[in-house]
Amino acid sequence: MIQHHPQDEMLLAHAAGSLAAGPALLVASHIEQCAVCRERMALLDVVGGAFLDALTPAALAPDAFARTLSAIDALNGKMAESAADMARRPSFPALPAGATWPKAFDGCTVTPWRWLGPGMRWSRVTLPHDSAANVFLLRIGAGKKLPQHTHSEIELTQVLYGSFDDGRSVFGAGDFDEADGSIHHQPVVHTQSECICLASVQGRVKFKGAVARTLGALVGM
Repeated sequence: MIQHHPQDEMLLAHAAGSLAAGPALLVASHIEQCAVCRERMALLDVVGGAFLDALTPAALAPDAFARTLSAIDALNGKMAESAADMARRPSFPALPAGATWPKAFDGCTVTPWRWLGPGMRWSRVTLPHDSAANVFLLRIGAGKKLPQHTHSEIELTQVLYGSFDDGRSVFGAGDFDEADGSIHHQPVVHTQSECICLASVQGRVKFKGAVARTLGALVGM
């Protein structure tokens, strides 16, 4: 059962389309798995629609309709290009039996699993509309732990498979976490299975220890 969810402010920003691309991917991935947040999103959409209905009507520019049709044509062209790119894209790296890629990954590029340390691998995720977004996957073996760290800004984590405990709480498949500089933790994967997490980092992950900082810099954490 999913226990940890994005805050309402983040869901509202996602509904409004104002989230940055990296956080938006994580929130969308969470919503796919979480019936509770899908209901919350539906409510936020209703509230947003009510606010729009309450606004005073404003006159449109004379060429507004023509510009709208032009924007739709441009969007259709981009969607066709995206579909062609998806058809040509390489396969995503393998997942454990029973795990599936979120539909939110459509259009993304995901590198093969790369060695990070004993029992640890990572993969870079490149988003189609923001190639600079710092998003990656971590695949950590059963019983393994990440180095102790904090954050210069914000790190968002969505658990895709398995579970871990960082001393604050247990995070299982479907759970969402937001950590900032006030959080000092060391995620430890449960011994029953490996754990795969999707992460979006703003700023840097501040690891304790020179070796951990070096490996983190290689990943872009």
